[in-house]
Amino acid sequence: MEMIEEVRKRIPIRYPYLMIDRVLEETATTVVAIKNVTINEPFFQGHFPEPLSPIMPGTLLIETMAQVSGLFASQEGREGYLVGVDRAKFRRKVVPGDQLIVRAVLARRKATLIQTDVEVFVRPMPADEEAGSQGEVAASARISLMAP
Repeated sequence: MEMIEEVRKRIPIRYPYLMIDRVLEETATTVVAIKNVTINEPFFQGHFPEPLSPIMPGTLLIETMAQVSGLFASQEGREGYLVGVDRAKFRRKVVPGDQLIVRAVLARRKATLIQTDVEVFVRPMPADEEAGSQGEVAASARISLMAP
C-alpha cells in the first residue's frame, strides 16, 4: 500500500488536481487506487450547488482515471500525458462522502504509448461489503497516455 507522500513523488500534480489518495495495489499490469470525495473539494462550490445536490464533474473522473493510469509510466521513471479517452461511460453520480476505487488494467504498452482500461467503483458501505457487493461502477474508459 502506497500512501499519499509516495504518490506525490511519482505524480507531478498538486492540489487541487491531485486525485489519488492512496495506491492499494500495483503490479506491472494492474493499478488500484483510492480517491476520497469530500464536500471540501473546490469543484463542489460551483457544480450543482444548493438547492441542487453537488456531484463530481465527469471531467474530473476522467482526470482521476488518467492519473491512476499515469502510475504505469512512473513505474519506468517517466511521466504520462493524456492523449486520448475512448469509450467513456458515466453510470452513477459521484457525491460527497463517496470513496472511489479506481482500477486500471494495462491494455497496451508500445514504445511511448500506454493504454489502459479503467473502471471507477463507488466503494460499498461496510454492511454491503460484508454481503459481498463489489460496489457500483460509476465510470469507465480506455485511457491513452504518451510517456516520452
